[in-house]
Parts: sequence; C-alpha cells; structure tokens
Amino acid sequence: MITPHGGQTSTSWPWLRIGAERRPVEDIRESGLKGAAALRSLGISSGDAVATLLKNDFPFIELSLAAQHIGAYLTPINWHNSAAEVEYILGNSQARLLLAHRDLLDALDICFPPGLAVVPCSPAGTDARQVRADGDMPEWSAWTAGFAPDPFPPAPPVGSMIYTSGTTGRPKAVRRAPPTPEEARANFTHYAHVYGAGPWLDRGEAITAMAPGPLYHAAPNAWSNFFLRCGASVVIETKFDAERLLATIEAERVTHLLVVPTMFALLLNLPQDVRDRYDMSSLRFVMHGAAPCAPHLKRAMIDWWGPVIFEHYGGTETGALTFCDSRQWLSHPGTVGRVLDDAQVAVLDATGAECPPGIPGQIYGRRALFPDFTYVGDEEKRRNAERDGLITLGDVGYLDEEGYLYLTGRSSDVIISGGVNIYPAEIEAEIMAIPGVIDCAVIGIPDDAFGESVAAIIQPEESAQLDPDELKGILRAKIAGYKVPRTFVFRSHLPREDSGKVFKGKLREPYWRDADRQI
Repeated sequence: MITPHGGQTSTSWPWLRIGAERRPVEDIRESGLKGAAALRSLGISSGDAVATLLKNDFPFIELSLAAQHIGAYLTPINWHNSAAEVEYILGNSQARLLLAHRDLLDALDICFPPGLAVVPCSPAGTDARQVRADGDMPEWSAWTAGFAPDPFPPAPPVGSMIYTSGTTGRPKAVRRAPPTPEEARANFTHYAHVYGAGPWLDRGEAITAMAPGPLYHAAPNAWSNFFLRCGASVVIETKFDAERLLATIEAERVTHLLVVPTMFALLLNLPQDVRDRYDMSSLRFVMHGAAPCAPHLKRAMIDWWGPVIFEHYGGTETGALTFCDSRQWLSHPGTVGRVLDDAQVAVLDATGAECPPGIPGQIYGRRALFPDFTYVGDEEKRRNAERDGLITLGDVGYLDEEGYLYLTGRSSDVIISGGVNIYPAEIEAEIMAIPGVIDCAVIGIPDDAFGESVAAIIQPEESAQLDPDELKGILRAKIAGYKVPRTFVFRSHLPREDSGKVFKGKLREPYWRDADRQI
C-alpha cells in the first residue's frame, strides 16, 4: 500500500535518500500513484507482473509503490545477469512492463518477449533524455508525470516476486497469494516486531532506517518498502562502502540498519582509528541475516556497537521463523534464535521423524496467517519443499534443549565423506576466526577413496602468510579430525552475490566438471 500505516511525530518530514539525493516521502508516494495510473493505462492490473532492471534509484521505489497499489507483482532482476538470464525471467514471469536504466539496456542485447512495454530511465546523475531513440516509450519520469494520481483504493499488497540466484538450474520465483485483510494485519505486526519498528511506532517516534544492499534482493527490498509504509525516513545506498556506511549512520542519525555478515567483516577490517572516528550512538536496531555469521564477527560487532544487533532466520517462502537479540545470542553463541510465537519449526530426518535436540536434520517451518505461495512454473519444486504442511528452505540445522535453532549448512552443501555427513558452516566459522583470514568457503571435492573430501577456499589478507599445515593444526584443536580440510586453496576474492551469499556452485564446478558423478 502507498498509504502509510503509521507516522512520525518529529517536526521534520520523512524523506527518502538514495545515494546523495534526498526527496520527501510524500513526493515519492505521489509519483507512485501517478505510476499506478500509468500502469493501468497499459491494461496492467492486479495479478500481473512488472519488472525492473535497475540499480538502486528512485524509479525503482516509484514503480514498486505503483505495483503495490494496483496489486501487481514487482519482479526485480539482478542487473549483473546475462542477457539470456534476463530474457528467461521476463518470459517466465510473464512481465507486462520492464523499467530499465539505459546503460544496462545498452550493455545487453536482449530479445524482449512480445507485448512487453520497455520503459527506460536515465541513471541518477546523468542527463535524462525524454524519448528513446526509436521513439517507443518516453522516460519513466516524463511518462508518469502526464498522469493524475490513481484515484482508486489500494489493492491487497502482494509483495515482490523475486527470482533466486539460479546457482543450481534455472532461477525460481516465489509468487505469493494476495493476503486476506486478517493476513495483511498479521503480516504487518509480524514485521514490525522482526524489524524492530513496533515500539517506535507505538510511541510515535521518528525512525531513520537504512539499507546498504541492492533492492533487487529480497531483504533490502522488503526492509525499505516496510519502513516507507510506516512513514519512516529511509536511506538506501547505491553501493556498499564500509567507511561511508559509518559516516552515513552518524550524519543521518540512523536508528534501524539492515546488513549481511560480509559487511560486518568489512567494517571490522577498517583501521581502529577509522572505526573510532564515527559516532554510532543513534543505532537502536541492527538486523542481519541472509547467510550464517561467524561467531567471532558477531561478538566483535556487539562489543563495538553494543547489544543492538538482532538476527532472524527465514525466507521468502516462510517469512521469519526465529528471532534472536544480542543477549540471547551471547548466552547461546551461534544460534539464529528461538521460534517466534506465530511460527512453527521442526527439524526432520530423512524419514520425516523429528530429530532429537542437538542432532542435525532438514529444517522445516511455517508462519501462521502467512499467504501460501507457488514457485512460478515449477509445481514439482513446490510439492517437494513441503512436508506435513511445513516448508523447507533447504537448510540443515538442529534445535538445542532450550529451543534455540542453529544452522549447520544447506542440504545442497553437505559433504558426504566416507559415508559421514560434514556440515561446512561449522568449519567455515572456525577458519574465519583465524588471524589473516578475510573470507572462506568450504566445499566438497571428488575423492577416489571417500567419495568427497573437504576443501577450504580462503581469501587471506594481503600481508598474511597462511600455511596449510599450520591451518590444519589450528583446526584439529577446534573440530574433529575428519572435518579438517585436506585441501586449502588461496584466492584474492570469493565469488559472492550482493546479498552476501557465496556462489559455491562456481567454486565446486572446476573440481566436478570431469568427475564420474556430479553433485
């Protein structure tokens, strides 16, 4: 919905800042309503899909608000994708409109599906051209400016339809059913708690929320849209830079921040004098997720910023299932939290039986009053994801005696060596704690005797001298011998999504390309 659910009592009006530019939220909402009228003029309505090929920019938010208002699904496309990947998503989603930055269109030779309206826009900071060279469609801002704000009531908000990274097979999108009024209210209350906004909204206090990640990813997309609906001021970065993040938090007095663990590592890698230069006292709620966080990184961030760091586990299919504050985490290091009151979680073995506390298994869960979903064009994947009414995101983990959930890896990442399951997340956490290591990923590679053996791909600091035999000795004191990597590879960087997740498929591919079997 474009109409906010709450407001600020602060005398300053809420604003949206993207990069260096700041605009009043009311102006953005009006642009969104004009965009809704423009979409209707093309016959786009509730249940249709519209797509973006954009870096973080104001038109992204405007189209998102327009789509929400008419009940259409926004499909943000990762602008790093190839032309073939973009074409697949446009066709699979049956998008009716694509809003794209001109430079991204110029860089890709895309074969557009029939009937797709392609609306260009100039990247922020460039001179806008009003009409495409072929005269097809005017720029987004010029086109929507010609419409009065849409006068119709808002449709039930269906959210974004975001495609997975596609590291194994074709990417898939989650398409959620429109919520009932009861589900919409429950969903707002749920995220007001998980995003730390509830107490602030109840007291009518001003919020400044920040998302330094790309809007084509689910978490920054949902976070930014939620706080705009709340009437908060929102800061969206165009590109992550560790020191600039600190400077922006201080300058804008950011209260709520969304990050991924990779950002923690980059922040902690700043020189101490740089870290001490900025005032972080405005922060009240720092949420992280998307990937496991090495315990030493999280402990160091809590020591630096205080007990303002929170974590949740869940996904687009399930919503948030668990929640953890700093004090809970310090007493249960490595946990992703306890199950939320409106959720159910079960850890199941291969037979579907519940695993005892401390025994890893496949994690399944579901939230109450959360609209059901489909994987677009893949009913079999949807059926395979469900067991006894609960949904798996593909993660493996265990519950302890107190009901705290721990992740040990993804089912697709589990290494089976000599018939024994080995979970990379535990090994990665221990390697990340070794001085001189910036980043790492643990994968299984072919082994004639054991089927698979453990390999660690490590990004060291430039000045670090890491010796494989010394690394093995350090790890043997921390983990069981069969978990210690037999192979160490050092790289200048690891392939990561902008969300922070490692492309493990790209790391595994060279090793398994010529193997007798594939994983």
